[in-house]
Amino acid sequence: MEITIEPIDSTNRQIVKDWIAEWPTPHIISRGRTLWPGDLEGFVAFDSERTLVGLVTYEIIGDQCEVVTLDARAQWAGIGTKLMALMPDVARKAGCSRLWLITTNDNVDAIRFYQKRGFVLKTVHANAIEYSRTLKPEIPKIGWYGIPIRDEVEFEMML
Repeated sequence: MEITIEPIDSTNRQIVKDWIAEWPTPHIISRGRTLWPGDLEGFVAFDSERTLVGLVTYEIIGDQCEVVTLDARAQWAGIGTKLMALMPDVARKAGCSRLWLITTNDNVDAIRFYQKRGFVLKTVHANAIEYSRTLKPEIPKIGWYGIPIRDEVEFEMML
């Protein structure tokens, strides 16, 4: 699949928000904070017909860059890999020394994906999803592969 990657800007922000509107909720909970990916910086991937096929969003605070979302319409097609490959340089150029992200314990495909791309398991925040559900009650009890969603799994890449 041929894809073109562009930064999120005023020309494509609405396309991003429309895609996010298809998600169960338009916000993400990470380490007890509510984040709105539709308002964040990031990159989009378009196919040859200019259909949005991938998205990565991030937030920089101080010397750290958090990857907030990574989403691809087609799993195993290389879209997420291409989007994530941009993130270390983005973080370095912003003066960050750490690139990090959170996923949940049930997301075993993501856990594999991030480790294969140089991220190291930093911390498992056991039972953190219990608090996250107070901010976002829509978080299901059971996730991928029938695994109960309980923990936030934190990965990092030191830059």
